[in-house]
Amino acid sequence: MGTMLSLQKVTKIYPGAGHIKAVDELSFDLEEGEICTVVGPSGCGKTTAMKMINRLIPITSGKIYIDGSDISRLNTIELRRRIGYVIQNIGLFPNMTIGENIAIIPKLLKWDKPKIDEKVLRLLELVSLDPDEFRDRDPKELSGGQQQRIGVARAMAGDPPIMLMDEPFGAIDPINRGNLQNEFLKVQEKVKKTIVFVTHDIDEAIKMGDKICLLKDGHLVQFASPEEMLTHPKNDFVADFVGGDRTLKRLNLFTIKRAMREDPPLIHRDETIETAHTLFSKTDSRYLICIDSDGILTGMIARDSIPDTASRVEDAAAPTQAWMTAQASLKDGLSEIFTHDYGFLIVVDDSKKVLGWLHTEDIKETLKG
Repeated sequence: MGTMLSLQKVTKIYPGAGHIKAVDELSFDLEEGEICTVVGPSGCGKTTAMKMINRLIPITSGKIYIDGSDISRLNTIELRRRIGYVIQNIGLFPNMTIGENIAIIPKLLKWDKPKIDEKVLRLLELVSLDPDEFRDRDPKELSGGQQQRIGVARAMAGDPPIMLMDEPFGAIDPINRGNLQNEFLKVQEKVKKTIVFVTHDIDEAIKMGDKICLLKDGHLVQFASPEEMLTHPKNDFVADFVGGDRTLKRLNLFTIKRAMREDPPLIHRDETIETAHTLFSKTDSRYLICIDSDGILTGMIARDSIPDTASRVEDAAAPTQAWMTAQASLKDGLSEIFTHDYGFLIVVDDSKKVLGWLHTEDIKETLKG
């Protein structure tokens, strides 16, 4: 991996009253495949900095390099082919189908039709929208969250190495916003784009960023990993901006997989109640996690609520919602533990196969480490 994006003393001065420096000698390097979240108070220069990368706003002084190329030496079309751009209100073309929206850049690049069709299909699958259901629909038929996913797919259609995202989830309600963030991070695991992601929300910046670029009045205050910024804020401004609950915010940095135990008390749903009693004594657990022969979660059996009539585990098991995937954040995991009465959370993969379990003590230990 090498440096994909480099800003070197990038400055933007708007002429007029006082020659205001919207961005003042901003410098940072971003490695290939990293997400940099750009955050700061309103008017700090976040969007200006981002728009200079694809020359929507001209640079007053300084240099920007993409994969070693000085962007001032690239023609605008060549530059923007290398950069995907996602904005808050998406800007899908209403007179085009979803598939046609995604295909805009590949068509401009004169790809052949089979290649374009394959790309549209793959991108819809990547953003978790069924191609057969969505490809030929109109944008107005989709929810805001679905439209936003199409915006992301369209930005990736020409395989740009860099993506710029300007408050991409800002207009989405909090629940769907969290879901979109999680889905986007799953997509990023597969595609490994280099991303500059502008947000006004420090929690989003911490969750989404490999690096955080914190600006104030056009100046770079701190450029660091979320963990570094939360544990070692550079000054009082950084400490105040990230908030007093820095320890809790660190929970967004870790996945459940990192903290879970891999020894949950499992029992096959076809086992006898006698086997369950033996296992309860052996594990000293109040609950056993029921699985089928593929290891898929089917429910939970409680030690103190086994009906006298039950002969098999499945007769005494109850469905449970106390589970999360291993890739969810520890913050979500802690919240889910408190939602249920078991004192733990079942950890599963995407097919609901049980991988482990998570306790509050595990979360404490992870934060200590």
